[in-house]
Amino acid sequence: MKINEGFELRMICGEAVIVAHGRQNIDFSKIISLNESAAYLWSNVVGKDFDAPMLARLLMEEYDVDEATALRDSAKVIEDWRAAGLAG
Repeated sequence: MKINEGFELRMICGEAVIVAHGRQNIDFSKIISLNESAAYLWSNVVGKDFDAPMLARLLMEEYDVDEATALRDSAKVIEDWRAAGLAG
């Protein structure tokens, strides 16, 4: 899986927000903000292939979290990114 083209993470007023570029990505009906850990993951996988185990490893390296929790959270992040059209 990869982050889809045309999306960029930006800090706006202290909040991590996904900004869309290009006409095909413009949808002003929603704003996508990421919490600290999701923004950390995004920053580390943009432009790369990734899966839940890779995201879990990143979480365990950065945060004090056990493997089961990291895998569960990683799968949820991937599910959310797919649902929002950010990754595929």
